[in-house]
Amino acid sequence: MNETILGNQLRKVPSIAVGCMRLSEKSKEEMNHFIHSALEQGAYFFDHADIYGGGMSETVFGDAFSHDPSLKREDVFLQSKCGIRQGCYDLSKEYILEAVDGILKRLRTDYLDLLLLHRPDALVEPEEVAAAFDVLFESGKVRHFGVSNHKPMQIALLQKYVRQPLVANQVQFSIPVSNLVANGMEVNMETPGSIDHDGSLLDYCRLHDITLQAWSPFQMPAWKGCFLGSDEYPELNQKLRELAEKYHVSDTTIAAAWILRHPANMQLITGTASEIRLREIIAACDIALTRKEWYELYLAAGHPLP
Repeated sequence: MNETILGNQLRKVPSIAVGCMRLSEKSKEEMNHFIHSALEQGAYFFDHADIYGGGMSETVFGDAFSHDPSLKREDVFLQSKCGIRQGCYDLSKEYILEAVDGILKRLRTDYLDLLLLHRPDALVEPEEVAAAFDVLFESGKVRHFGVSNHKPMQIALLQKYVRQPLVANQVQFSIPVSNLVANGMEVNMETPGSIDHDGSLLDYCRLHDITLQAWSPFQMPAWKGCFLGSDEYPELNQKLRELAEKYHVSDTTIAAAWILRHPANMQLITGTASEIRLREIIAACDIALTRKEWYELYLAAGHPLP
């Protein structure tokens, strides 16, 4: 397992984080086996959110973990997210504190290693976020803080008031869904990829030591599903198969290696409930795509080079 530095904290974490969104339907025994399988491969970073499975992903994980004496809290890194409510987003002090207490109860732990604000709240008052973070940090309930799906100026606004550094930003990123890269490549063009949807987020996070976490790393645009094996991306899948044969791995491994190859040292969020696929994703840590191969995959997904 490769590692990356979390923000500017000089703490190393696995380059592959185990996304727990799809784990809510596992039994306690299945969850226990899944946790052990991940840990055996060095994947000790688990990504949760209070809305995953309506809280059940955290509940089943917490039950499985707490009832196994061989599993030690200090041996894992637990991240969760809050801020999404039914019909609205809520980053008020009251709700953040309430949400974290619920997360800790479901996960059966005394603290989170990292808390992310799940989505920007149009009505956010950054002073309230700062006050909530102070309470959580000083009480020992949360050790590190970050955001998810936030633009640079939204991060800057929060950081003006929040005393703790915002060390991570979790955003959607895959070979086809890569405007993070495309808008910087297609500068001074009138192509679709030239449109800057996120305010140069990739460069901003690199400049400010914010670790980018890539969610849905195998997703097509417009939520059409996984691009692996899809008829909508024949050239990309052909190139993935060629490289998979060259490196003696799966196409899943190559698609993950494409993300890890970027010098921003992103952290990939797996999002799979399959132990086999988890193993294939983690195998990407052993693949170092050449510059030519990285660009071949980028082009095969339909992105132009000016």
